[in-house]
Amino acid sequence: MINRRTALAAALLTALAATLFSTLARDVPESRQSTLIWWYAACWVLFAAAALALRKVPARHVTTLVLVGGIAVALTGLAGPPRTSSDSYRYAWDGRVQAAGISPYDYAPNAPELAQLRDPWLFPAGQPTLINRPSVHTIYPPVAEAYFFAVHEISPPGSRHKPLQIGGVLLSTATTAALLLVLRRRGDPRHAAFWAWCPAVPLEAVNNAHADVLGVLLAVVALGVVVRRRVLGGALLGAAIAVKFLPAVLLPGILRRRPREAAAVLVPAAACIALAYLPYVLASRSSVFGYLGGYAQEEGYDDAGARDRYALLRLVLPDGWALPAVIMVMVAVSGWVLLRGDPERPWRGCLLVTGTAFLAMTPGYSWYALLLIALVALDGRWEWLAVAVAGAARYVAAGAVGDRAVLGATAYGLAALVVVGAAVVRWRLRDSSDDPRRSAHDGPVRPPVGPTPQLSEPVHRAG
Repeated sequence: MINRRTALAAALLTALAATLFSTLARDVPESRQSTLIWWYAACWVLFAAAALALRKVPARHVTTLVLVGGIAVALTGLAGPPRTSSDSYRYAWDGRVQAAGISPYDYAPNAPELAQLRDPWLFPAGQPTLINRPSVHTIYPPVAEAYFFAVHEISPPGSRHKPLQIGGVLLSTATTAALLLVLRRRGDPRHAAFWAWCPAVPLEAVNNAHADVLGVLLAVVALGVVVRRRVLGGALLGAAIAVKFLPAVLLPGILRRRPREAAAVLVPAAACIALAYLPYVLASRSSVFGYLGGYAQEEGYDDAGARDRYALLRLVLPDGWALPAVIMVMVAVSGWVLLRGDPERPWRGCLLVTGTAFLAMTPGYSWYALLLIALVALDGRWEWLAVAVAGAARYVAAGAVGDRAVLGATAYGLAALVVVGAAVVRWRLRDSSDDPRRSAHDGPVRPPVGPTPQLSEPVHRAG
């Protein structure tokens, strides 16, 4: 028999899946994508309610509910074509180019050398190509490119965007399974729902089929094994960085102060990245970094910065000081994590560094937060999900708001308040629990009557 608490969580999860399906199945023109924000907001509210209800579910039901619910949520991403991003079209193109024996780093999609590879799906007659930035070379690292090639090779002709979306379902589900395995040893399996049921997963990992999910899976596995097997963990982290460069922010949380232990992670990570790049370096006539430098400048990560980049720091500092301030903040937080981080739970420091990077840089693309969401699932500090919500609001609602800089500053500012407020509450609760005048049940401690007995073993406070 399923008890009422499990039934409530399952009902909320069903409502979440139904709302996600309805949101992603809507045929909304690109010019009106911002109207999805209200449906997407409803999905986040249902997600919060389901995650809260899961806290009361009996332990014997948690793993099954999280895993089965995660599969149901992920499958909703298959409800329609990519809704809010065109990146997966570039993935499909890069896979096709590699299948033709050409390096994806050598030519831009509109180069005449690739004219024979164009078809009506990606290059509809009389219309602009579906591929974004068709005049520049690809920016994706080699493990991501290998993934695009593998998906192309196993996909039937004419399958278009579906194979990459199905790949997103498989990778996001594998990430849920990896989180459950790690948390059953060092945490609470309920926290895996922060990833498995999060609305960002079906939208960004499945519907938009962002390759970031492959990097997230490799990063989660790396964090799970690096505690005991540092060389393997370092190699897996290197593979994650070779999917998208963002997982490099995890290094301060994984490294340790002793040089030998740090080298046990850094050397295999660097070797894995180098080995992944080597075949493409040998096969390419152009730079394997492609348009990466131009992309960073275009997105405002250079010295000048776009007006909506570093939005929170720009509220209190001159524009020219924002980038140096980001560097100083990241160095300080990374140094603190290196010195004070918990080697048995490296994801805690990783979450702090990654979340701080998001608040300092205020990125405009919501799928970057997939890594942050997985770290929240590992550590259980739900307040950092507010940063993912801020990124989603900044990206999806941009078309409905005239000033993106104001939108970004407002969204990320509110997220920062949530994170700081939760930290203060946790600190006060911990301080209260450490008060020697309080018992484990938060009741007054009564002085013993008569002599205090001598104990042969030390007393450990519950909780």
